[in-house]
Amino acid sequence: MKPPTLDTARLLAKRLRRDGWRPVARTVAAKVSDAAVDAWHLAEPGLPLREEDIVDPGSLVEQSRVPVQSSVGPVQSSVGPARTGSLSVGWVCTPPAPGSGGHTTFFRMVEEMEERGHHCTLYLYDANDDDTSRHEQTIRSHWPALRAGVRSATNGMEGVDAIVASSWPTAHVTAGRAPGGVHLFYFIQDYEPYFYPRGFLYALAEDSYRLGLTNVALGGMIGEVMQAELGEPPQAVVPFGCDTGTYRLLKPSPGNIRAGVVYYAKRKIDRRGYLLARLALERFHALHPEQEIHIYGDTVTGWDIPVTNHGNLTPTELNSLYNRTIAGLAISFTNVSLVPGELLAAGNVPVLNHSAFASGLLRDPDAVWAPATPAGLAAALAEVVSAPGIEERAQAIAGRTRLDWSSTREEFARLLENACASMSHLPPLDSLRGGRT
Repeated sequence: MKPPTLDTARLLAKRLRRDGWRPVARTVAAKVSDAAVDAWHLAEPGLPLREEDIVDPGSLVEQSRVPVQSSVGPVQSSVGPARTGSLSVGWVCTPPAPGSGGHTTFFRMVEEMEERGHHCTLYLYDANDDDTSRHEQTIRSHWPALRAGVRSATNGMEGVDAIVASSWPTAHVTAGRAPGGVHLFYFIQDYEPYFYPRGFLYALAEDSYRLGLTNVALGGMIGEVMQAELGEPPQAVVPFGCDTGTYRLLKPSPGNIRAGVVYYAKRKIDRRGYLLARLALERFHALHPEQEIHIYGDTVTGWDIPVTNHGNLTPTELNSLYNRTIAGLAISFTNVSLVPGELLAAGNVPVLNHSAFASGLLRDPDAVWAPATPAGLAAALAEVVSAPGIEERAQAIAGRTRLDWSSTREEFARLLENACASMSHLPPLDSLRGGRT
């Protein structure tokens, strides 16, 4: 962005006298934003894995897939009793940031295997750095129940019976770097090609389901999308749960009633609808200026309405915020996030955008679905906060029985144990792999 000329400065001063500072500030911000967008478009897209870790599905000989059984989704055949001996399991993921919902869900599966007596190791994959020390500090601080060792995925993953990938880059890493004779799984929390426009990254994410790993989807909608997009469903589906231990109805303080709405901001993740949420909440404020708007997650600035920024909150702090507010805006254009279920467990009403992907999974009668437009979401929020009997409704919502994560944890662990026992007859992986690109 070029510095202003003298003529431009004079025009700005004239407009300031005529219109005041707000319109001028908005114009300057738009110019800066346009310059930033131009710079972003000129930048090369980032590759979230190293070139040598890209695996070409065509280079892999088709691997016999173990039949697995799941109480939800596709069932191939029964697999006999669970393995009684302990396993050594590797779990491949990117370095987690505090509060990451995807890592939290993945780590729940790790914790279940540890509680069942299995030995677990986290293999962190960072495309730019092999040092895991600072990431281990984050894991120990924010997921203290996790006992797993922490190592770099690029320094070898020997000595394990099974490896579980957690995302499309780690699926490529797992397929390419796993030692021979190891059973490979892919815990799929979203249909990740949808994270990108059609292009190379979309294709790499799509290939992650074709690398010979046993694909296990979280929630039936992912299985349906995989069937529609790829012509093949995952080998198993496990149920999507909710943390009903942390998120629950609290006893209200005397004289305090619920007020305001809450929104989880992820500014750089377009599938979570930040731009739509901002426009919707600005319209909602015009309808109900008395309702405080609480933002947690990313700190937001430059909005035309007052908001209360909370930053990153612990689960306990978040449950308290959910208990103080009436409704929560929960937008997703792919698989449903953890937020709607947690809101419901706390007696809060989630307002969601109509999406075939998300609405097919969350069928709770207390969830409110609205058109994915600023006006549609604002009107839905306004209707929720103005409805009578707020406290009574909260108690009724929180009182419903919901599936917690224990079912998901147990089913995934049982599936992994049974699959490892059933796959003992398979040849070593090295004899099936044709190489990497």
